Amino acid sequence: MAPPEDARSQNDRISPRTVLRVVLIVVTVVFTLYVLYLLRTPLSWIFVAGFIAVAASGPVNYLNRFMKRGFAIAIVYLSLILAPFALLALLVPPIVEQANNLVDKSPEYARDITDYVNKNDTLRNVNEDYDVTTKLQEEAAKLPGKVGDVAGVLGDIGLGIVNGIFTAVTIITLSLFMIGGGPRWRDAFLRSQPAHRGDALRRMFEAISFATGNYVRGALLQATIAGISAFIMLKILGVPYAAALAVIVFALDLIPLIGATLGAILVGLVILIAGDWPIDVIIWAIFSIVYQQVENNVIQPRIQSKAVALEPFLVVVSVLFGSTLFGVMGALLAVPIAAAIQIAVREYFRFRHGRFDDPADSPRAEDGEPPPEPAGPAPAGGPEPAPA
Repeated sequence: MAPPEDARSQNDRISPRTVLRVVLIVVTVVFTLYVLYLLRTPLSWIFVAGFIAVAASGPVNYLNRFMKRGFAIAIVYLSLILAPFALLALLVPPIVEQANNLVDKSPEYARDITDYVNKNDTLRNVNEDYDVTTKLQEEAAKLPGKVGDVAGVLGDIGLGIVNGIFTAVTIITLSLFMIGGGPRWRDAFLRSQPAHRGDALRRMFEAISFATGNYVRGALLQATIAGISAFIMLKILGVPYAAALAVIVFALDLIPLIGATLGAILVGLVILIAGDWPIDVIIWAIFSIVYQQVENNVIQPRIQSKAVALEPFLVVVSVLFGSTLFGVMGALLAVPIAAAIQIAVREYFRFRHGRFDDPADSPRAEDGEPPPEPAGPAPAGGPEPAPA
């Protein structure tokens, strides 16, 4: 017999306790997201510090074979800290010299443009209608006197540099704590887990560390190719300070997607001042466009797919998604994050299927070491039958 209609309607009602539970869950989620939004800056610092610690663990572990771990950490991080200063020492003198040359020779450049315009009938007619060259010469003559106005801009830049130094010091300090205490924290966490789960987690952490180190090496290789290619082209064009400009291309090429474009623009501005106008600028622009397409679609996917065992398609997609969601930092960390997600998913399925001690699943095999050889085949006669 079917239940009465009143009983069915009473069972379909939502209890106040259920409503209160849903409201509390929604409020908790909204509050958590709001707190994460407020803490987005220090959380991003912690995330970047963790990435640096994982990337630096490879050189630290290598040096640890020959010295104490503290000395190895000190050498790696001193090199990391001194590298930007060495870069500035290499780049600042030619930049200052070229800026002074631009200011001093701006009237000469204006006269050259005027002569070029006067020799061209079409441009000469335009100049007669709008008096472009006269205004250009007037502004060029005022340029040396406006150098003092740059002080305010330099003050703002200096404030930004101070804030950047504070951020960098904070991130480096956090990274030092992580790489110094990270192994102890990891081992303590793994000891608190059951044996099989601890082995799976340890294998996952090692594989992620290998993938991150390989990603850093791949990014350095890619930037090296870009710097060498730029150096060769600049030498062919006869541009001064080719080595310094190639270092700029190398440093900016570490930024995925837009790094090669930024480097090409900065070098193009130098060629505009110091090179042969307009032939050198046109050749550099064509070279930069072609190389950037080759790098984004061939070099980077190939290198990073082998470095982190990701398909080239996934490398490109992860960089596009990361740059769209989080800008430059997202593009920089997209590939190692995608590799970490792939490793975590793979280890989860291995654990769920009970593949705890499969030698072929060793993460070191993914770092270039072949897995152990499988056991030999069984005897021809096969196992003896069990007694009846």
